[in-house]
Amino acid sequence: MTRFMVLDRRRDPTAADPSPPEPALVTFDDIRAAAGRLRGIALHTPLVTFDAGPPPILLKAESLQPIGAFKIRGAYNAIAQLSEEERARGVVTHSSGNHAQGVARAARLLGVRATVVMPEDAPSIKRARVEADGATIVTVGVESGAREEMASRLVAERDLILIPPYDDDRVIAGQGTCGLEIAEDVPDLALVLVPIGGGGLASGVAAAVQAVRPDARIVGVEPELAADAAESLELGRIVRWDGQATARTMADGTRTQAIGARPFAHLSRLLDGVMTVSEAEIARAVGLAAERSRLVVEPSGALAIAAAAFHAEELGFGSLTGTVVAVVSGGNVDPERYRSLLAAPGSG
Repeated sequence: MTRFMVLDRRRDPTAADPSPPEPALVTFDDIRAAAGRLRGIALHTPLVTFDAGPPPILLKAESLQPIGAFKIRGAYNAIAQLSEEERARGVVTHSSGNHAQGVARAARLLGVRATVVMPEDAPSIKRARVEADGATIVTVGVESGAREEMASRLVAERDLILIPPYDDDRVIAGQGTCGLEIAEDVPDLALVLVPIGGGGLASGVAAAVQAVRPDARIVGVEPELAADAAESLELGRIVRWDGQATARTMADGTRTQAIGARPFAHLSRLLDGVMTVSEAEIARAVGLAAERSRLVVEPSGALAIAAAAFHAEELGFGSLTGTVVAVVSGGNVDPERYRSLLAAPGSG
């Protein structure tokens, strides 16, 4: 069932709090440093009109990155900070596709060997692009836990360096450069809608936007069939979903069974809310992106569009006086799958 949960990140900093000190978050300086490393590597992606409003809605088109998704930001920022000795050992990661492509491309650009653990149901277009960048693919079952276990095994057996898809401050800082661009490009920013899978993108975007535009609201968006982050943030602890449950969503980039510890620390303190969207809404949002903005968007990349298109009332669009930005996280979708989504009733 689609729902919207409001979070309170504007707590009184002077209020007494008997709980242990909260962990430090990625800083604005970390994100600025990442932006410097990414200059000439990641594209400063455009903001494309989706709805003239009011309020105006813009799409942050990360689908136009060189690898077709935002993941190049975090992957490159992490690998670029490895020592020469670590680079010589090679890197490994686990991913359903977009982070796999990010690591494969970053590793090739930096002259590092890469091994990627992918699920057997990963979109063929993503597998082909990982192989094209020279990475070695190891295939496992569909559950994200199986990918994590295999990656850990390869670290132990081959002495590889793990580049996590989201639970890593270097990765979060890299993804934060997307939020930095939004905050600097939109002076009247009122609301940012950002997808949540493992939580790295939402964490980085929230950290950057909160630093530059502290009055802007930040809402994460998940599929209702893989809403582990929403449940975790509601309960105040990380909740792990069954892999067969999360595998039901068409948004393959959000099939993680649990958000990472570092993303949880960021999202629980920086998000204003979390919204879940239905599979039908995701499919329709893919079509709307093509019709209104001329963008090819994969289902995972359509989550924020679905929230903006179908849940304006819950999100309080009527009271907004500035611009809404929905982050389109990626556009890597198999052609046949894309055609079927465009042909779905109400998708255009």
